[in-house]
Amino acid sequence: MQVSILCGGKSSRMQSEKGLVLYQNKPFIEHIIEAVLPISSNIQLVTNTNDYDYLAYKKIKDIIADKGPLGGIYTALVHSGTEMNLILSCDIPLISSEILLELIENHGANFDVSVFKDNDRIHPLIGIYSTAVIPVLKKAIDDNDLKMMRFISNVKHQLIPIPNAKRDLFKNINSVAELNELNTNLS
Repeated sequence: MQVSILCGGKSSRMQSEKGLVLYQNKPFIEHIIEAVLPISSNIQLVTNTNDYDYLAYKKIKDIIADKGPLGGIYTALVHSGTEMNLILSCDIPLISSEILLELIENHGANFDVSVFKDNDRIHPLIGIYSTAVIPVLKKAIDDNDLKMMRFISNVKHQLIPIPNAKRDLFKNINSVAELNELNTNLS
């Protein structure tokens, strides 16, 4: 299975490259890679910067710039050598191999996209995406219709419920305040 980590985004709320923000003295991206490696070493990073060059994984630039997560997923799938792909964002340092395996094990073969859902939120950037959705992604990008939820609703998708006990593992850290809260809860 191809794994693509989306390292794009403006990171305006974090005030620095999100994937390189330190948590427990290690960049977010390295926490995510550690969670992925027991599942697959076929990892690529979707990034438009050289900041990740220290990592020995393939880096690919957005095919169409400034199209948000949909553009990143499109780029990842176009560059994928596998039909099914694990897509992750770079701002989920608490993600675990266990959660990723749960996603893979629960993915139904008749779905093009599988993502997690908790009580009030869908997590589209921890998901399995089929290359079959490339035309739908391309049309959304061409139409500048970049809403993730609308895209997901337009493809055969599966929402996998998250047990309440695991909700914190899905937390994406987008701001300095959220990082401070994460570090405070650690101590």
